[in-house]
Amino acid sequence: MLRRLSVFIILVAMSSSVTASLDDIRLPPGFVIEEYADVPKARSLALGDQGTLFVSNRKGRSVYAVVRRNDGSTRTIELLSGMSTPNGIAFHKGDLYVAEIDRVTRYVDIENHLEDAPVGEELDIDLPSDRHHGWRYIGFGPDDKLYISIGAPCNVCDEFGYAQIIRMNADGTARETFASGIRNSVGFTWHPTSGEFWFTDNGRDMMGDDVPACELNRAPRQGLHFGYPYCHAGEILDPRFGSGRDCADYTPPAQKLGPHVAPLGVKFYTGDLFPAEYRNQVFIAEHGSWNRSKKIGYRITLVRLDGNRAVSYEPFAEGWLQNERVSGRPVDLIVLEDGSMLVSDDYSGKIYRISYADGAQ
Repeated sequence: MLRRLSVFIILVAMSSSVTASLDDIRLPPGFVIEEYADVPKARSLALGDQGTLFVSNRKGRSVYAVVRRNDGSTRTIELLSGMSTPNGIAFHKGDLYVAEIDRVTRYVDIENHLEDAPVGEELDIDLPSDRHHGWRYIGFGPDDKLYISIGAPCNVCDEFGYAQIIRMNADGTARETFASGIRNSVGFTWHPTSGEFWFTDNGRDMMGDDVPACELNRAPRQGLHFGYPYCHAGEILDPRFGSGRDCADYTPPAQKLGPHVAPLGVKFYTGDLFPAEYRNQVFIAEHGSWNRSKKIGYRITLVRLDGNRAVSYEPFAEGWLQNERVSGRPVDLIVLEDGSMLVSDDYSGKIYRISYADGAQ
């Protein structure tokens, strides 16, 4: 299906001062966080070849493009509108791919048409239309395949064709299941040297404040099952679906995360700006809990690796949660060419930039 979408331009000056909430953000010594751009309900991030930052919007109906001027200010363009939960975006070989609930659309040569969005071409993919966990996360792997998450249409259930990550050619052909037993992944990436697939998964609800843990997972090959809905966090049998099952039959998490922290975006740091100890380490945007008696998450965490083995899980940027008061909810991460890291926040409608300057306070 072809769709023509309107373009609306908003001029946004990049703030020279940190907002009040950013004054509370705690980072390791030498790191600095600043506001980069205003984007309504900013969600997933994708970077174009010419440096354009594409930003999705799950609760709205638009996709945005952020262009940085030579003076450091940014221009935010409402690139596409009238969409249905366009959470997933990916840039591949000059084209922008946008995933709504039940379809993926390709916009050809998008960076040369930021103010005159081209007609979109819908891929021939049969995706579920369920809205529960129906917002997609997408990305292209080193194999040039398009990967798409399909979340479970429930808190916990055993439904065929859900709770998996699928992959296919860029034109939608040759679809296959890559991994299964995944409740709701809203973030995945590939190791920069091995090319292995890593992803976050949100643990089930209604088992208490402290169980189960959310997960960072590693899938070095196709065909692995990560336990859902039978086993959670590699060790907890589900009270309804776990009878007769053994958690040892499923792939355990590479790292158990906090319970109900809602891990979304995940990226390896591949730049040269941060100190060398951060290179090829895992950064995770924890969106924050919604039904825990005491809130948790609302931060960026760091999982340090020794080879493929996780050796620590620690806060990297925190302070969006103060005494149960929320001022921001990190969603996705991306590393710029200059080595700085951008973070989207759909609570405040901001994109933040984290950089490193030796000796910064």
